[in-house]
Amino acid sequence: MIDLVKYPVITEKSCRLIEKNQYTFDVDLRLTKPQIKELIEGFFDVNVTAVNTHRPPRKKRRMGLRVGYKPRYKRVIVTIKADQSIPIFA
Repeated sequence: MIDLVKYPVITEKSCRLIEKNQYTFDVDLRLTKPQIKELIEGFFDVNVTAVNTHRPPRKKRRMGLRVGYKPRYKRVIVTIKADQSIPIFA
């Protein structure tokens, strides 16, 4: 089930959010907020207090005359309890 979480996102904004106990991941489009909460709580053994999601717009990619698009994904910002942390971001 953890393969539905594609990877953690490391950007300037996500690094600032870590100080507020908010962690950012890219996940599969089909996951819902309750499923994401259950998945993160089960895998990282933390208590999730909030789940915020959004789907960024697709980006165009060109190869010669052909125009294609990058795959869609869902970006998730997960808020956990103040006294907990996720070790992969540390």
